[in-house]
Amino acid sequence: MNKMKYMFYATIAMALMAMVAAAQPAGGAADNESTVLAAKAIGGGIGFGLAAGLGGIAQGLVGSRAAEGAARNPGAASNIMTLMIIALALIESLVLFALVIVFVKL
Repeated sequence: MNKMKYMFYATIAMALMAMVAAAQPAGGAADNESTVLAAKAIGGGIGFGLAAGLGGIAQGLVGSRAAEGAARNPGAASNIMTLMIIALALIESLVLFALVIVFVKL
């Protein structure tokens, strides 16, 4: 029964996509450039949003784990702080690389 439900939804989705494709005007080539630019902008925004959001989550986790480690072992706080700063710099560099890729692609 569960497979039938998935097959039904997949068939409905394919039918709806076919309707949209069939509704394209005959002179669709003139609209292609603006559509591609719009898709690039949307893709770049979504991609960079994901990179920035997940980078923020990762930085929060690194900070919380470093504070927890320093609280458990105060003698190793300086080593933990050094490793935390390196990890935060690497995470931030990944987000900046994503920003550069967005600028290059757009």
